[in-house]
Amino acid sequence: MNTNNTTWGKDVFSLLSWFKIDTVKNAKVLVVGAGALGNEALKNLALFGVGNIVVVDFDKIEYSNLTRSVLFREKDAEQGNYKAAVAAERIREINPYINTYAICGNLATDVGLGLYRRMDVVLGCLDSLMARILLNRLSFRAGKTWIDGGIGDLEGQVNGFRLNENCYECSLTDEEQSDLEARMSCAGVSHENESFGRVATTPVSASIIAAVQVQEAMKVIHESELKNGEFTPLIGKMFHYEGLHPATSILDFASYNDNCPSHEHWENIVEISCLGADTTVKEALQIIKSELNVDSVEINMRNDKFVDILEARSDNQKYYPMLPESKIPEYIAASEELSTRSFMEGALYQRVFENIDDEFPYPDLTLKQLGIPYWDVLQISTEKGYAYVELFADAERFKHLFS
Repeated sequence: MNTNNTTWGKDVFSLLSWFKIDTVKNAKVLVVGAGALGNEALKNLALFGVGNIVVVDFDKIEYSNLTRSVLFREKDAEQGNYKAAVAAERIREINPYINTYAICGNLATDVGLGLYRRMDVVLGCLDSLMARILLNRLSFRAGKTWIDGGIGDLEGQVNGFRLNENCYECSLTDEEQSDLEARMSCAGVSHENESFGRVATTPVSASIIAAVQVQEAMKVIHESELKNGEFTPLIGKMFHYEGLHPATSILDFASYNDNCPSHEHWENIVEISCLGADTTVKEALQIIKSELNVDSVEINMRNDKFVDILEARSDNQKYYPMLPESKIPEYIAASEELSTRSFMEGALYQRVFENIDDEFPYPDLTLKQLGIPYWDVLQISTEKGYAYVELFADAERFKHLFS
């Protein structure tokens, strides 16, 4: 990275009464989704000079993306490049003074909660109900405000969500809640579920909605100005744009039910400097016992259970994937034999481990092999109750974002 970031925007943004160049230069923003909305949001963040940007998306670039994604090129579609990696690289071409980090993976199973915790704000540039619910839960666990954008045809909306004020899951209709219960039995979600509910988009809608998202992000980044009342955020409100018959409106959109499962804020997290995703299960259990001064430890696999055996119900044929549950659909699809058996219809039984303790039969596997991402926060059950520990050894992998 070029560290001479003293002049970017100085002659322009310094004219704004509220804009603090150093605040923006040191800001950390997580953008989940690098499609049409994500492209526009990332472009605007780079132009503003936001100094540290993490991009998350598991998809690869297709030709259809080129009509509404300013950061992608035809060669990217030809090569099947990952959206997150290309987007992170292209915004550095726009502004060479920023730090970027791409995660080509799932927002829940490939992004550690430790990274969410270090962000100033999270932008959701997603196109599915399931992914939004996951982002809502993870942002709340980390205690972070997240700004959701949604587009379809020539309309779109932006909402702000913050713990104790407004919750995405609480705002779902009865029909959406029923679909949620049918599709999502745990905090994890497969790629198939993430694609559910996608709609057509246009570059015009993406530009408008992403611009409002970034505008809201800038308010959150300028925390002191926000607290002083210089801004009015969209927390508990919805910005709605209608392009067919041009109109915009601001609607009250606050929903918060006390019994909602999304309202988890993981507090009093213990940062363990010698614990990382590359630590073996055996070592991790010993380290956690020592750090927490407890006799028993059980790691709760909240986002991604571990699967060691698949068994065909028809003939009891066994297969041994030894993978996190989120990777099982890919494992089945890659096997000609397994792909002929209908997993969704219950033709295959999977043995899963929801909790990891001293009885776990594979103690030499690493936490990463179980499906725990780098810099995650683990929910731990002990004889003293629940505790939360962070894989702080993994922070080294992201040090350039916090230099």
